[in-house]
Amino acid sequence: MTAAADLAPSGDSLAAECGACRRCGLAETRQQVVVGRGNPNARLLLVGEAPGAEEEACGQPFVGRSGRLLEAMLAAAGLSSEQDLYIANVIKCRPPGNRKPSRAEIAACRPWLERQIALVRPQLVLLVGATALEALLGIRGGITRLRGQWLQLETSQGPDQLAPSQASQRQPTPSPRSPLRWPDQGEGGIALMPLLHPSYLLRNPSEAEGSPRWLTRADLVAVRDRLGRDPCLG
Repeated sequence: MTAAADLAPSGDSLAAECGACRRCGLAETRQQVVVGRGNPNARLLLVGEAPGAEEEACGQPFVGRSGRLLEAMLAAAGLSSEQDLYIANVIKCRPPGNRKPSRAEIAACRPWLERQIALVRPQLVLLVGATALEALLGIRGGITRLRGQWLQLETSQGPDQLAPSQASQRQPTPSPRSPLRWPDQGEGGIALMPLLHPSYLLRNPSEAEGSPRWLTRADLVAVRDRLGRDPCLG
């Protein structure tokens, strides 16, 4: 089955299987699961934290206030959420009160995220916010220090160390072994960039040079440029 078919919102698909999931207590309070949207054949995957109330109501990630800001910033950088990337969350069910998901909930939902990654087979991954950074790379904290840096994932088993990409001039501290299993992308590996979460940007509306919004716009331009200059990324 193709990625597009298995990620479709109906039938014998990942979405249908997620809808029947009872692995954690979020199944008791959810209205529906929120799996993903965008182009499942894109080489760029964006992963956020969890759906909010508006996302749960319509069944798509990043469509509330944070999502609208994200869409505007992607468009300003020349990226289309429908063509250039696939969007997902670490957690597929809304935590009550939009609270941060627990580590047990993240662990329970991990197989669904691994399945999405295996289907999309991204070469670039954007980790939006601290929860995504921890869930995918095992790094707790440090989003403001690591944002905007390309980190290189080299193997299908998850790295013993995560090295900074040659495209980055800054030197982040290597992470512990990734909690996830990743598809083998060959010699090029998988490049990952942490980004500040748009909910944080909503609380910091300044557009001044050096502000969180200014930095995030620059980060997204760097993503666009990397997609454009690498013929292996489409």
